[in-house]
Amino acid sequence: MAKRPFLIPGVDKRLLVKDSLKVMPDLTRRRFLTAGASFGALTMLTGCDVIDSSSAEEMLKTVSKFNDAVQAFIFNPDALAPTFPESAITKPFPFNAYYSLDEAPEVDGKAWKLEVRGLVDNKKSWTLDELNQLPQVTQITRHICVEGWSAIGSWTGTPLRDFLKLIGADMRAKYVWFQCADKDGYNSPLDMRSALHPQTQMTFKFAGETLPVAYGFPMKIRVPTKLGFKNPKYVVSMEVTNDYKGGYWEDQGYNSFSGS
Repeated sequence: MAKRPFLIPGVDKRLLVKDSLKVMPDLTRRRFLTAGASFGALTMLTGCDVIDSSSAEEMLKTVSKFNDAVQAFIFNPDALAPTFPESAITKPFPFNAYYSLDEAPEVDGKAWKLEVRGLVDNKKSWTLDELNQLPQVTQITRHICVEGWSAIGSWTGTPLRDFLKLIGADMRAKYVWFQCADKDGYNSPLDMRSALHPQTQMTFKFAGETLPVAYGFPMKIRVPTKLGFKNPKYVVSMEVTNDYKGGYWEDQGYNSFSGS
C-alpha cells in the first residue's frame, strides 16, 4: 500500500502517538510499548502518517489486527496451559466484570436452555440438567485478566470440542460465537482452533459446587489459553459460524485473539 503523507506544520507526532496509545487496552499497550512502539513503527505497519487522534486510532486498529494475526499464527492447539494443585487455588477467587456483583444477571436455571445455532447438524436447545449429564472433567488453571491480575480456580465441565462433535458442528468453520445474559448483551467470538483446544470447557461447577452467580451461572466458557474477557459468563447461546460478529470488548478495540 502506498504511503500517504499527511504533513501539517506544528503537529507533534510523538505526542499524538502517546495520546493515541491511551485507547489501547492495558495489556495490549504494554506489549506494544515493550516491542518499541514509535511513530515510525506505526507508520511502517499502516502505511500512513499520524496527523490527529482519529488517524492514530485507525493506525492502532491496524496494529491490533496485525497482533491478532500473529497470535493466531503461532498458537499451538496442542500446547496446554499450566495446571496447579488444589493448594494453589486463590481464596477467595475474585469477582470481575464491568458492573458490580449486585448487577450480575440472575438466571433461572430450571427455565434456562442453551440455544445452539449456525453450522451444526443438531440445533436442539439444551437444558441444564441435560448438559450436566454429559461427561465432565476438572481443571485447576489460572485466569489472567487484561487488567494485569490473575487468580487460580477449579473448574468442572464438558470439553467444548466434545460438545461440538456431539451436535455435529462444522469443525471447518472459523468461529464459535457466544451470547450472554448480561444487561448489555455481552458477546464474544472464539476462533475454532481455540474452541477445539482440549482445555476449553463448558463450565458448570466451581470448586466442586454449582457455578456461583459471581462466576457465570448457569454456564461459563473457560478458555485458559485466553485472557479473562474471552471467557464469557452467563452464556445463553452459541453459534458456529464463518462470519466475524465482533464482541463486547472486541468492538471497543480489544484484540479478538487475546491469548494469555
